[in-house]
Amino acid sequence: MPMSVFRIEMLPARHGDCLWIEYGDEAEVHRILIDGGPVTTFALIAARLDQVPMGSRVFDLVVLSHVDADHVEGLVRLFAEKPLPFVVREVWFNGWRQMRPQHGLLGPVQGEFLSALLARRVPGAWQPDGAPWVVPDAGPLPAFDLPGGMTLTLLSPSTATLEEMAEAWAPVVTKAGIPPGNLDAAWAALAKKKKFLPREGLLGASPDLDALLRAQFVEDDAPANGSSIAMLAECGGKRALLLADAFPGVVSGSLARLCAARGLDRLEVDAVKVSHHGSKFNTDEALLRQVRSPAYLISTNGEQFHHPDAECLARIVSLGGPERLYFNYRSAFTEPWLSEAAQAEHGYVATVREADAPLLRVEL
Repeated sequence: MPMSVFRIEMLPARHGDCLWIEYGDEAEVHRILIDGGPVTTFALIAARLDQVPMGSRVFDLVVLSHVDADHVEGLVRLFAEKPLPFVVREVWFNGWRQMRPQHGLLGPVQGEFLSALLARRVPGAWQPDGAPWVVPDAGPLPAFDLPGGMTLTLLSPSTATLEEMAEAWAPVVTKAGIPPGNLDAAWAALAKKKKFLPREGLLGASPDLDALLRAQFVEDDAPANGSSIAMLAECGGKRALLLADAFPGVVSGSLARLCAARGLDRLEVDAVKVSHHGSKFNTDEALLRQVRSPAYLISTNGEQFHHPDAECLARIVSLGGPERLYFNYRSAFTEPWLSEAAQAEHGYVATVREADAPLLRVEL
């Protein structure tokens, strides 16, 4: 009988996120890609794709959780490849034209670029004028079944946090000279952004840009964390909270509704991908008391905002009761929690990706 599979692979996306998820069984593995890190992460995604047999390079779902550069740029670069080196069946992404009919929202420049790419590269997987991925203010939480036995339940964003995004991002897109939702204008602007282009370009021949891609300076955008698509992933009796950069209050509110609907006092999961790379502002006591998990995952190298914060990890080890902590980087911010003394004192085992390893794999 084939063995059940549910594993999370954290690609080393520097200060961002890039999660490669495999599930189902060994005879028929299904895949989800969540976020693409900054633009330099593209090479790591491409290398991971190369490990998959040619006929199996299929994503059942690609998710852009929100339009911060440290989550979106690698996906923009990935979808700029032509032809696409993979098949994608569905994309979750809140673009301008999806949100505007209901929320009047704008996305940042990278979001407009991705909208233009998706509309041309995978029109059947993503509809620019479709409804937004959002948790309604009342009623059951939206839940979606994927091929292979995976169920995803949305926990974030709320309608309020999506609406708050408009004021922050409108000036960014306007300053770039891209009319909101105008995919032709976004396509033309993207063709001039060398850091996102494959070597042959988008609209015709262009110089070899490999050197530019390797040397690309990456600057993070202002956060749009409240608009993050966060979810509960369930497959084969295993569960994981994938929290992107979501606000704790939004997640806590959704967890309360989910627990009430299921008749639970507390949600038991097998792993938590910690929100916003372990920021002290995104994991609070209320959230940790709603969840019981043996494992917590933190992806960042801390180079931009010095994450994970000590306050966040202190809350996790004191309130979350973890058995295992997983860090994608050894840094000044993770080193104290990797020490034998800290592990012995708090009763957990810490695992860190080796510097030359292509990813950190967590089997649920």
